[in-house]
Amino acid sequence: MVLYSEPDDPDHFRDYYVTHHLPLVVNWPGPLAWRYSFDVTAVSPPGSATKGDTPYFAVFEADFADAAAMAAARASEYGQRVAADVANYATGGAVVLHYPAQGGTA
Repeated sequence: MVLYSEPDDPDHFRDYYVTHHLPLVVNWPGPLAWRYSFDVTAVSPPGSATKGDTPYFAVFEADFADAAAMAAARASEYGQRVAADVANYATGGAVVLHYPAQGGTA
């Protein structure tokens, strides 16, 4: 998962991300599935006075078969290109989270 903070230029972020960055992701070997959103909001607990503000502008998620598949994808040529490209649009910074998913289906 990648959490992107508010960029200096949100319009540039959106345009660059969709027209330049995601085409790199399409060719990235390894992910079983991936998704992204620019509509990141926090959900406040019922009865909370918090409005649901979030420090994140966008989110990206990718699913891999296992940790070894993720490591191989990140080490690949496209994985390195994907990582290097982040500086071209994510002026607010990015937080990358790795975790094994637990759970089931509904």
